[in-house]
Amino acid sequence: MWNIQSKIIIVSGLISFSLLGTTDLQGGSMVDHSLYNKLLNKYVNNKGLVNYRAWKNQDVNTLDTYLDMIKGADTSKLEVKNELLAFWINTYNALTIRGILHFYPTNSIKNHVSVVGYSIWKDYKININGNDYSLDDIEHKILRNMDEPLIHFALVCASIGCPPLLKEAFRADNLEEQLADNARVFFLDPTKFDADSENNIIKLSPILDWYKDDFGNDQRERLNFIIPYIPDNIARNLLQDSDVTVEYLDYNWGINEQKNY
Repeated sequence: MWNIQSKIIIVSGLISFSLLGTTDLQGGSMVDHSLYNKLLNKYVNNKGLVNYRAWKNQDVNTLDTYLDMIKGADTSKLEVKNELLAFWINTYNALTIRGILHFYPTNSIKNHVSVVGYSIWKDYKININGNDYSLDDIEHKILRNMDEPLIHFALVCASIGCPPLLKEAFRADNLEEQLADNARVFFLDPTKFDADSENNIIKLSPILDWYKDDFGNDQRERLNFIIPYIPDNIARNLLQDSDVTVEYLDYNWGINEQKNY
């Protein structure tokens, strides 16, 4: 259990990170995510698992360089919805990775979440063009208000139960395809979606329960929403059954780390 002094040290370190100097405001309406893209390509495998050990040893400063660029971005110039979505999804995921690297080695983001005291989701922040944003701020106050439920299959909280981390940065010009592809990969995972046609049961990731209001007004609307991302015909038919029973799978909070280097 942390004592008060250790908590103060941790929070002070995180505050100093959020106050690092910013670059000049980004010109034009597009933000360059190419540096982050290179890092993802280098440290994330095809299963969406991260080599945190190598990333911490070799490229923390490179990730900080990308986040410094993000800090100088003028989001008011991002007038196209897909530009804003790509910006905030990348920012959320990159900030989460930076938070894990701060605490690494660790076996779960939940080790750094407390109801009373420090919480990585509320206290690990980035200052963008003069405004502080926590992970919770980005997810709940910005992205969830942009009317795109597929963000829930793109935002990654560094856990096995999350969607797989895309091996590339999200881009405005290809965002719909990236979001749809990641949703399809998500529902291919039997730990996140399972169709038991014999017993007429659909088992879903709890993400579909936690954020149910984002997917529809009732269970029928929510099931209809995910049908296009289900590749199996039997499962799609079961989702359309008015008598189907919905259950929720366990969520794995273990870190989404590559185990073999």
